[in-house]
Amino acid sequence: MAYGPDLGEGYRRAAALADRILKGARPADLPVEEPTQFSLGINLRTAKELGITIPPMFLARADQVIE
Repeated sequence: MAYGPDLGEGYRRAAALADRILKGARPADLPVEEPTQFSLGINLRTAKELGITIPPMFLARADQVIE
């Protein structure tokens, strides 16, 4: 199981910041941004091998389920 920031969103935000820099903004003037979107991935194969049962409600909330 992994829970962390959505990498796709991070890349889009980085591109927006690069765009602002290329348009003349000073990097020191740009704000530090924190991730706003997170993703949850669950590996059912590994959970089964470890003998862990994942509740269906938890699986429904996962962004990615690996079977």
